[in-house]
Amino acid sequence: MTRIALLSDIHGNVAALDAALADIRRDAPDLVAFLGDYVLNGPRPREVVDRVRELEAQGAFVIQGNTDIAAADLDLSAAFPWFDEVPHVNVVAAEWAHEALGEERLDWLRRLPAERRVTVDDTLVLFAHASPGSQTQGMAAEMDAAAVVERLARTDARIVCVGHTHGADVRDLGWKQVVNPGSCGYAFDGDPGAAWALLDIDGDDVEATLRRTAYDTRPVSDELSERGLAGDVYRAATVRTGRFVR
Repeated sequence: MTRIALLSDIHGNVAALDAALADIRRDAPDLVAFLGDYVLNGPRPREVVDRVRELEAQGAFVIQGNTDIAAADLDLSAAFPWFDEVPHVNVVAAEWAHEALGEERLDWLRRLPAERRVTVDDTLVLFAHASPGSQTQGMAAEMDAAAVVERLARTDARIVCVGHTHGADVRDLGWKQVVNPGSCGYAFDGDPGAAWALLDIDGDDVEATLRRTAYDTRPVSDELSERGLAGDVYRAATVRTGRFVR
């Protein structure tokens, strides 16, 4: 059996990442895969990047998310194509993260691939941020079935691992399985814990388990409130409650 741990959407919250990683180590996965969005919004982007890079050096798969483009290159329209005009709160958060990271960490973000793949027991597994072939077109649980089929048809992978929506979700469609671990550091589903997932592959048998690790959200929320950027009061409330506040 091969065990893969999945994490996504950490968003500068190193406390959530550390809590999740402590649980993940106890489950002893064969591979850890990070699905993007490491630095925007949260107060500790440098620390998140350093943690992820340490694991990458040990063999973890790491891909780029849409907000990593925003922070690395300040290309806000590429990161948020659904906005006619990118909101000011997104702009200032990207600029702050850009300055906080420094050039060497920014270069690392820029070099990350958009997707990775691995074959386990003849089963092809895709790791993408939003959907096959896209860092911005997500696969929300409530999405129309025809749109889901269209996006899944972009890959031959049987197992498609994505993040982006900030909602944990496992869908077995027969011909393919979608696994979204949810957001590790910036949850929207009402549970502020650090979300992640375990994927166990044993021949043709595939089992995906959604996990949630509790951690103390108050210091992260307080640090965001004290930072004082436009929108930080809402970011702090989102971290504290696990619901998107704006």
